[in-house]
Amino acid sequence: MKRQFYFAAAIVITIASAFTAYQSSDYKIADNYSVKFDGGDPAGEFKGLQGTIRFDPSNLEASLFDVSVDVATINTGNGMKNTHAKSAMWLDAEKYPRIKFTSNSFSKTASGFETKGTLEMHGVQKEVTIPFTFEDNVFKGGIEVNRLDFNINTAEPKHGAAVLKVDISVPVTN
Repeated sequence: MKRQFYFAAAIVITIASAFTAYQSSDYKIADNYSVKFDGGDPAGEFKGLQGTIRFDPSNLEASLFDVSVDVATINTGNGMKNTHAKSAMWLDAEKYPRIKFTSNSFSKTASGFETKGTLEMHGVQKEVTIPFTFEDNVFKGGIEVNRLDFNINTAEPKHGAAVLKVDISVPVTN
């Protein structure tokens, strides 16, 4: 009877440790992250990044990015542009206070990884793919975003850059 118990206990421990080995790492976003955008004019950065980052390169199915940035933290280096960018004509920070990305899949690429998911901005959700690398506990990636796809200042489509290049660097800790 004791032998059967020990045998069963060994199986349970083996199975439990196998699941533990495949769990993704949950990371905390470090303070020195950057979310920069450049369209010539405008250009700048956002602060207020928060969310869940779970990533395991050997188990991509268990990985998750569910992150958002505070729209009111936009900084173009010009106070008047910041106020204008937060206004209802542009990002409408009062009505849409966060820009959010939620992943739904990850894959390995020749140069790193990519994640596919939903980018939500200005009340509009679009499926996007973000290529990224993960080295030395730093996620680095980028994407191009057309503001018109998110109904941002569609009344003046030629005013300012329509396509913004967004570069993201997020150091993380366990």
